[in-house]
Amino acid sequence: LCFFQCDNAKGLKAFYDAIKYGPNHLMVFGGVCATVTSIIAESLKGWNLVQLSFAATTPELADKKKYPYFFRTVPSDNAVNPAILKLLKHYQWKRVGTLTQDVQRFSEVRNDLTRVLYGEDIEISDTESFSNDPCTSVKKLKGNDVRIILGQFDEEMAVKVFCCAYDEEMYGSKYQWIIPGWYENLWWESWINSSQCLSKNLLAAMEGYIGVDFEPLSSKIAKTISGRTPQQYEKEYNAKRGDGQSSKFHGYAYDGIWVIAETLQRAMKYLNDTNKHQKIEDFNYTNHKLGKIFLDAMNETNFLGVTGQVVFRNGERMGTIKFTQFQERKEVKVGEYNAVADTLEIFNNSIRFQGLEPPKDKTIIQEELRKISLPLYSILSALTILGMIMASAFLFFNIKNRNQKLIKMSSPYMNNLIILGGMLSYASIFLFGLDGSFVSEKTFETLCTVRTWILTVGYTTAFGAMFAKTWRVHAIFKNVKMKKKIIKDQKLLVIVGGMLLIDLCILICWQVVDPLRRTVEKYNMEPDPAGRDISIRPILEHCENTHMTIWLGIVYAYKGLLMLFGCFLAWETRNVSIPALNDSKYIGMSVYNVGIMCIIGAAVSFLTRDQPNVQFCIVALVIIFCSTITLCLVFVPKLITLRTNPDAATQNRRFQFTQNQKKEDSKTSTSVTSVNQASTSRLEGLQSENHRLRMKITELDKDLEEVTMQLQDTPEKTTYIKQNHYQDLNDILSIRNFTDSKDGEKAILKNHLDQNPPAQWGSSDPSRTSKDPIEDINSPEHIQRRLSLQLPILHHAYLPSIGGVDASCASPCVSPSASPRHRHVPPSFRVMVSGL
Repeated sequence: LCFFQCDNAKGLKAFYDAIKYGPNHLMVFGGVCATVTSIIAESLKGWNLVQLSFAATTPELADKKKYPYFFRTVPSDNAVNPAILKLLKHYQWKRVGTLTQDVQRFSEVRNDLTRVLYGEDIEISDTESFSNDPCTSVKKLKGNDVRIILGQFDEEMAVKVFCCAYDEEMYGSKYQWIIPGWYENLWWESWINSSQCLSKNLLAAMEGYIGVDFEPLSSKIAKTISGRTPQQYEKEYNAKRGDGQSSKFHGYAYDGIWVIAETLQRAMKYLNDTNKHQKIEDFNYTNHKLGKIFLDAMNETNFLGVTGQVVFRNGERMGTIKFTQFQERKEVKVGEYNAVADTLEIFNNSIRFQGLEPPKDKTIIQEELRKISLPLYSILSALTILGMIMASAFLFFNIKNRNQKLIKMSSPYMNNLIILGGMLSYASIFLFGLDGSFVSEKTFETLCTVRTWILTVGYTTAFGAMFAKTWRVHAIFKNVKMKKKIIKDQKLLVIVGGMLLIDLCILICWQVVDPLRRTVEKYNMEPDPAGRDISIRPILEHCENTHMTIWLGIVYAYKGLLMLFGCFLAWETRNVSIPALNDSKYIGMSVYNVGIMCIIGAAVSFLTRDQPNVQFCIVALVIIFCSTITLCLVFVPKLITLRTNPDAATQNRRFQFTQNQKKEDSKTSTSVTSVNQASTSRLEGLQSENHRLRMKITELDKDLEEVTMQLQDTPEKTTYIKQNHYQDLNDILSIRNFTDSKDGEKAILKNHLDQNPPAQWGSSDPSRTSKDPIEDINSPEHIQRRLSLQLPILHHAYLPSIGGVDASCASPCVSPSASPRHRHVPPSFRVMVSGL
């Protein structure tokens, strides 16, 4: 019986009429429409009838509990799922997505496919379904990075799906569509008008899709049970069909007839062997025994038909599944799957993929380390080596000339520390350029800490030594009481050590509490420059910790305070006019350049943290520039001066008070270099103090006069000076530091000289004792006498602090052997150092 009309009522009536009015039927052959076939098959158990269909492919009929007497020669729609699984394994696709039309037939296939793939370690990353508009589902598939799409939909929806795929660019070398292969020839032409897609766009999206369907006829050249090969059968079928419409089920119908014949033959043989008195003609609808014999005989079917090997497994045909591919507007058979042998055959690599290789089942993300360019690292390393060679040359120069007065006065030990700090800063550049392309992850994490320590210690060593020796100059020249002040290099080393100790405390706490770790920052994916079907995800290594901002803030704050302290010292000692001692100008220039470069470098480095080459270049150039400019500002002037005029750097303006100078203007007798000529703001506050101190000068004038006369008039009669006189002299010198060094004093003296012309040296004026004591003590005679005494004392007081006269010599005349009578004082001892 064949139910060609998909009408449940008509089909069910025809079946009942045949049962009631016709002869006893041994079997039911047919059933094309799934709805009619399922109704008939469900009721066959009551009549002990076996049904064999050649066209009903609905998966619902595979339920043997509900349809125990149903068989079919055509494979079920679910039969394509094992073939799809084999194809996925062949191309090593382990991640797929499904797109299903909301129809029971397609939903059942999708559910069975999910079951098949679940046990084979193949991931279904997304499952989408739609009723009328598939575009939303297609977009979701793309959003989930689905590359292999398994579709279940009819021809009308297929046109819409591929139009959406074109709009979403889900076609080409990166995607593979696998859809049903039972569509009619040129199926898209019937539905193109119902879509808003251009024909060329639709064909572009369809290009390369793979269709999966059962094979209508076997492709093997072998004689079947009928004695014909499949090719001979097809030729004879087409000849007899003539111009009639062809059906893809004709081969299954032909094999179905042979199945029934074979089943009846086996049943007859079984009856003859077991019960010779019973025949198949004795069958009736209540004969369960014969019905069971027919059922068992059909399950034993196994022969070669025109559609391939005809075998049933639980009533389902184990047939051959074909694969076709849409190539240049036509479907081409590219392979087949044999369900009986569970084998897949691809015909001579006939599958054409849009790319050079099969699409990937997902976007292959290849992490690529953004590393520092080797040529850039080589160039900057070469510049660093040149800087270290320059620093070594400065070190050799400093050590070789350490006994030269110019170098000795500039503290050679501190200069060595400045060079050491510069070389440590240079060395950190090599470590900043080592990343994951050169060292392992563990080594990189260690380098994070090492390079931070080296750069920090190098900075503090260089600038700490520079500021320490500037502090010594400041401490000496700002000694208001004019007391002898000796500051040796050991004390400066202690100061630098204290600065380094603070650094070490910060770094150790940093390392213990929150150490630097290697972190990896991942950036957005980028297409492969070589055009491969992969995406590049750049990654970048960083040295970071949990509280990075806090620790950097502490380090920057400490270094900033150190720089401000250096600026203060440079400003305070700016008027010290001994070039060998005064580096204030160069310190200011160095601090300015280092500060500006560090600020610019830090900002640019932060903005370019995702570009390691640019960041490393900026950091390295900043370190090279800062270290080089600092070393050059400290040593190049000394080198030039030592080669041209070494004495000028250690000398101040000399004052020689002789009687030949009486011809000069009287103002030159009182010209003493001020320690801070530019500090006019302090003058007003000190004027009142000057007046008080001048009064004290008047009180001590008598003692000064006595000492002066002993030194100049009767030196041969004096063997030594009492100790209390030297104490008086120290008091006087301290007072003169406030009086003679101020511009206001010069104005008072000038006014006094204008009103009272200077008397001749040694002349006696009877009216002199009646003059104002302040005016008398500032007379030219007293000034010249005091200067002749002050100059050698001041010179001896300062020279020990800079490595000159032995520090044990506290005064020029401390003992009889050191008195003017027993020792000749060289003329250079009468030079007062500027700024005292």
